Amino acid sequence: MSHKFSLAHLTVLSCAPPEMAYIAAMAGYDYISIRPIYMGLPGEPNYDLANNKKMLEDTKTALKETGLTVHDIELAKIEEGRDVRQYEPAIEVAAELGAKSVLSSIWIDDRDFYLEQFADLCDIAKKYNLNVDLEFVTWASVKDLKGAMDVLTTVNKDNAGIMIDTLHFNRSRVSYEELAAVPKEYFHFAHLCDGPAEIPDTKEGLIHTGRDERLYLGEGGIPIGDIIKHLPKDITFSIELPHLERVGILGNAEHARRCLQSAKDYLSKHNL
Repeated sequence: MSHKFSLAHLTVLSCAPPEMAYIAAMAGYDYISIRPIYMGLPGEPNYDLANNKKMLEDTKTALKETGLTVHDIELAKIEEGRDVRQYEPAIEVAAELGAKSVLSSIWIDDRDFYLEQFADLCDIAKKYNLNVDLEFVTWASVKDLKGAMDVLTTVNKDNAGIMIDTLHFNRSRVSYEELAAVPKEYFHFAHLCDGPAEIPDTKEGLIHTGRDERLYLGEGGIPIGDIIKHLPKDITFSIELPHLERVGILGNAEHARRCLQSAKDYLSKHNL
């Protein structure tokens, strides 16, 4: 099966979207997955394209010159003190750049609040013909597939989906039986990476691997192939593989290239 691949922004987070597009094209990716929603976290680069017209125009130029498009944007975070309506400018930009999906995750335990917010987010995205894909993150409030399915079945929005990240699937100890029970139409794309076989027993350990030290496919102990076998055969893979030390040694371009090459090698080896 010939899959399409997107370069996720977390893999090369120090690159602004225009540079990211050129790097992705040189490495052989089909898309880029960008982070134009600025959260104001310490050390977080600001790629708020809706409020940076020059960067937006440079991004359009880079996409035109490379032939790539944006696959998805992130992160439409649902959390206390934030209203999803503030994400609409970024969603509008996403549609302008050819994106298909908005990635979301939930970081508040108030179920009534996050269900209402997720439903509102789906309605906003639908105005621009975008899906909203919910990612369960092991250390978030909605931390596993069961929780994500509860959201989707409750809000019942036709543009809602679930995004499987292979690291979080493993860390959240989701079963293949659970995965097999999910309607295939919920899956629009997936995040690929590998990680150590041993699951950290602290939140700090989970965060460190997730944000700073993911591994190339086949390098760790996650049964990537078994996860992929339960996903649609034509699904797009976004490679989210941050590794700060390797980026420091190899540079963003070479790290991005190795991410894609290792993924293609793994899929070929396992006939996926």
